[in-house]
Amino acid sequence: MSTSAAVDDLLRRLAPQILGSLVRRYRQFDAAEDAVQEALLAAAVQWPEAGIPDNPRGWLITVAVRRLTDQVRSDRSRRRREAMAAALSPADELVAAGPGEQRSAQRDDTLMLLFLCCHPALTPASQVALTLRAVGGLTTAQIASAFLVPETTMAQRISRAKQQIRAAGAAFDRPPHMEWPNRVQAVLHVLYLIFNEGYTASSGPDLQRRELTREAIRLTRAVHTLLPDEGEVAGLLALMLLTDARRPARTRPDGSLVPLAEQDRGEWSQEPIQEGIALITRTLERAVIGPYQLQAAIAAVHAEAAHAEDTDWPQILALYQLLERVSPNPMVTLNHAVAVAMVRGPREGLELLAGLDTDHRMAGHHRLDAVRAHLLEMTGDRAAARAGYQSAARRTTSLPERRYLESRAAALGGKGT
Repeated sequence: MSTSAAVDDLLRRLAPQILGSLVRRYRQFDAAEDAVQEALLAAAVQWPEAGIPDNPRGWLITVAVRRLTDQVRSDRSRRRREAMAAALSPADELVAAGPGEQRSAQRDDTLMLLFLCCHPALTPASQVALTLRAVGGLTTAQIASAFLVPETTMAQRISRAKQQIRAAGAAFDRPPHMEWPNRVQAVLHVLYLIFNEGYTASSGPDLQRRELTREAIRLTRAVHTLLPDEGEVAGLLALMLLTDARRPARTRPDGSLVPLAEQDRGEWSQEPIQEGIALITRTLERAVIGPYQLQAAIAAVHAEAAHAEDTDWPQILALYQLLERVSPNPMVTLNHAVAVAMVRGPREGLELLAGLDTDHRMAGHHRLDAVRAHLLEMTGDRAAARAGYQSAARRTTSLPERRYLESRAAALGGKGT
């Protein structure tokens, strides 16, 4: 690993620890977050050349507190300046904590930061952006690049999110016991969104954005360490590992998409597959079953099949039937229809899809057209399947998906769009 890569990895791990320490001490999330970002930037510039300091955590805290003090001194509001100046103290007490105290505080701080960034007052898009910046340690420019939006747009989104958190009066504390399940679920949903955007980019020339899937797995692994007894946390981590294991086989050298049934499973990464299967097996034995665990179980069945034709579709169908009872939503129905088609025939799958035509959540979604086209192709209705693939290609904003769908339509003959 190069020096720059080692520094980047270290900063990613230290970012939530430093921010958590400052927010816990000074109770000013927006000001502390700005100060930590400046400290991270300074480290990213200086450490590759000067070397990583003996106490990198202490170095970052010292610089961040200095930046925070500067912000207070330049604040035009005398009341706020005096109130914060009275609260500020040298960074020594934060730096000097013993290893045991540091580890305990870091675990709590990281979890509280995730709860804060996933506050219900924020939109999902704002939750994702703020989580990547505050907990993931990514810069605004990196987040903007990952989501293919201008840096100014992402900066405004993050700024608004911090203002909304302040306006909501969100506290840097564990939520009440009765709110705990919903807050954990919100954190998992945000991590799930980050992973999905990285695994199949919603727009742009590339099918995958590795930096997002990598960050989602890292953060979910951290949450699993913090909450080892939460079954859905383990389920989500297993789902990510099992799904990301297919990444090497999902694209051809030219970047074009390779669907699951056509992938060379010899290219799948075995280490995350084994870890994911072991994790979901242990979790299903002891935890209350939830949607992430069921999705991970489905991914495990796919992973255990050496070839596509070896897939245990009856088991997958049973799992989707259970998933629809536990967490009904149109995407689950879409995948359920594929499993029905594989077990009972495509016409029964098409009947299941018919109910989605009036679901406003699926209006105009290219995946409904694509799945219907696939099932129509299975029935032998080439003309209808071709029209479905063409419609799906027009609706997707992902260039690799569009090219794949157009190639499916072309393979069925007839005139193009």
